[in-house]
Amino acid sequence: MRTGEVLALTWDDIDLEKQIIKVNKTVYAKKSDETGRWYLGKTKTINSNREIYISDTLLRAFQKYKERQEKLKKFYGRNYHYYHLEQVKNEFGKVIEERIVETTRKSKLIEPLNLIFTRDNGFYMGTDIIRYPYKVIHNELEIINCRFYDLRGSYATKSLRNGVEIKDVAGILGHSNIETTENYYIFSSADNKKEATKTLESSIQSEVIDDIINNI
Repeated sequence: MRTGEVLALTWDDIDLEKQIIKVNKTVYAKKSDETGRWYLGKTKTINSNREIYISDTLLRAFQKYKERQEKLKKFYGRNYHYYHLEQVKNEFGKVIEERIVETTRKSKLIEPLNLIFTRDNGFYMGTDIIRYPYKVIHNELEIINCRFYDLRGSYATKSLRNGVEIKDVAGILGHSNIETTENYYIFSSADNKKEATKTLESSIQSEVIDDIINNI
């Protein structure tokens, strides 16, 4: 998933029973004011609206994470941060975007936005929440050329190397055509190239070739 898609997820988007993630929105930032700066909007393209199946490993992680979040809500009590959506309309009264606003005592009756990825006390940071871990990755682990977004490329490359059809990978990534997946999301490393050579070698090995080499 794209970074904005991940950080826009709510528990309403996660079907733990059917093991499906429903991707239908993205989060983005605008100039900050007294009510914050995070907004929810449409995904990048029509094809970006998709369903992604949850693996058993991720399912366990979600289940444990949700349990932990519920415990934290009880631990922080009134100091836990809750949010809801506020519609933003243009001059003609049409809703053009939705703003993530912190819920106060006066607005408690408004339907809550059950955000997944927040700080322990519920505070929502949008895509800023990944800044600290990536500082560790860049500065302490010294993996400089690494972004959260790059995990999409890693997923595509590893899946295809293990026999997954490219059209299925493109669908999961939210690409309308496989050319985008092929041209921008598949990486070729030195190890991949060595493996390609070994694969070719194993397929063309024969006694004739061995005899020619031995008689050089």
